[in-house]
Amino acid sequence: MQNWNLIAGIGIISSPVLFALIAFPDTFSLSWNQGRGGFLFALVFVVAELVGLKIMISKKQLFYTIPFAAVIIFYLASLEFGLRDYILESAQYYDVQLIYSWTWMWDFIVMALFVIAALSIYFGFRWIRIAPAGPIFLAGSAIILSLDAFFPYDSLGPLQYVVPYLVQTNVWLVTVFDLGVATARDNIMFLRGDYGPMVLQVFWPSAGVHSIIIYSLVMGAFLLKMNIPRHRKSIYFTLGICGTIIVNVIRIFSLSWYALKVTTNAAQWEEFHSVAGEILFLPWLFIFLLIVILIESRRMKKSEEKSISKNNS
Repeated sequence: MQNWNLIAGIGIISSPVLFALIAFPDTFSLSWNQGRGGFLFALVFVVAELVGLKIMISKKQLFYTIPFAAVIIFYLASLEFGLRDYILESAQYYDVQLIYSWTWMWDFIVMALFVIAALSIYFGFRWIRIAPAGPIFLAGSAIILSLDAFFPYDSLGPLQYVVPYLVQTNVWLVTVFDLGVATARDNIMFLRGDYGPMVLQVFWPSAGVHSIIIYSLVMGAFLLKMNIPRHRKSIYFTLGICGTIIVNVIRIFSLSWYALKVTTNAAQWEEFHSVAGEILFLPWLFIFLLIVILIESRRMKKSEEKSISKNNS
């Protein structure tokens, strides 16, 4: 019975995302600031952390969660019948610079609150140690979208600070691999390749700075729940930061390669730009988390075997 209750609990949490995926599939763009693609990745986090859990979920707790799911589904449906227009109109009252980041921000805020509410009903405050990655991913995405909405392009200096260094690294890579001519000034790249010249101005979201923030939040929550020594947590966290920076270098390099070797058509390049980052970052995040889990599971297994062997002797 407990297994069925757990499956039902996961189903209730999943229901708003599945509803939106079926009813509005066009809104599930992989681009971090142009759709609900992040919902799917958050759902994977939630499912991965809940599957196989031994904690009891009662029927009463399931029933308490259903109205919250219904409210979120109603919210998602209402967006298509005037609510989104109201949100768009409200942007001018808050001096929002990028209105589409503003509208998607509210989707992630609402979904984060729902998942937190559902997990709180199931597990109380223990959800922070049981299944924190999904809610934190959603909340982190909402924070990034809010920064993009209120401080677009290079208006948020601290996040833009590292961009020139990433741009210079990319220019060096283009030169090393002899892909074309590349020069840089601050956050602007001047490229000339097989299809002519193209100028790219790189801002912190395109440089993947947002992915470092999201990684830090998700990995911090993930390591919090792991019963391992602090020094190993620090090592994993640092290695992940380094890996995320490398992924961001590859991200900018791929954008340059596309302009140098595929096309300088702005519309086609923008289509590639809108998905290039998430195609690289999200798989990297999942793979790195999986590697950490496998390493620690193997260490735990060896420790248990040594303990059994010692007791037997």
